[in-house]
Amino acid sequence: MSGALPTPEPSGLELERRRFRRRQTGRSVLVAAASTLVFAVVVWITLVNTPGWARVQSTFFDPAVAVEAWPRVFEGLLLNLAVLVFAAAGVLVVSIVLAILRTLRGPVFFPLRALAAAYTDLFRGLPLIIVLYVVGFGIPGLGFTDTRPPAAVLGTVALILTYSAYVSEVFRAGIEAVHPSQRLAARSLGLSHGQTMRLVVLPQAVRKVTPALMNDLVAMQKDVGLISVLGAVDAVRAAQIETAAAFNFTPYVLAGLLFVLIALPLIRLTDWYTARVRRREQMGALV
Repeated sequence: MSGALPTPEPSGLELERRRFRRRQTGRSVLVAAASTLVFAVVVWITLVNTPGWARVQSTFFDPAVAVEAWPRVFEGLLLNLAVLVFAAAGVLVVSIVLAILRTLRGPVFFPLRALAAAYTDLFRGLPLIIVLYVVGFGIPGLGFTDTRPPAAVLGTVALILTYSAYVSEVFRAGIEAVHPSQRLAARSLGLSHGQTMRLVVLPQAVRKVTPALMNDLVAMQKDVGLISVLGAVDAVRAAQIETAAAFNFTPYVLAGLLFVLIALPLIRLTDWYTARVRRREQMGALV
């Protein structure tokens, strides 16, 4: 007679260990909250009592200026988000292609490997702002079209060129981390090289490098603000316009806070996923 095996009950010693861990966790949370509160109070008192605090507060933290600048800065932030979405999609496609090219075997593929390696070396070495200037002012200068492409489009292209070089190396590390036996097993089952890469290697590689990819996305979300150097009226450019109109730096602080608020959920998600992966890998290793 078949049936599900009964779940073993934890021993008394294990139950005591679990109670001890809960007590320790609660105590640690209380100590961390108290120490954070004390630190924040000390910093606030020290900051408020500095001689120039009143002038800094009126220059960088003026609520009235922030309220007045809010509509234009928020409208610019929507442009940043749109550029981020398209740039992330473009980086995903280009970086996977580059990673696959760099992992091709055989002398016949040497030109493709060399080209992909040269691309990653070039754009990992160039500062993003220089790529923005070259793409933003060089491409329109070639005269492919009668009208200049929008600054947001050119900025998206520059972001894709730069971040694809970084992300492709992350993907390549994940591909090479997959054990060769996985490829051999897939080929022995009759799968072609492309099918092996698509169905066996890439899914495992993506799982291995997901935390690193999420960190790159956080970095790109921040660097999207650099498209303002091409004239795109994003959150940073809108803050610059409002600052010049009000003779006050509060719009810059407002734009910075909005970028932080967008990044925080992704940062916390990255930390949670990284911890989850670490727990799964260490499962059974803890005593």
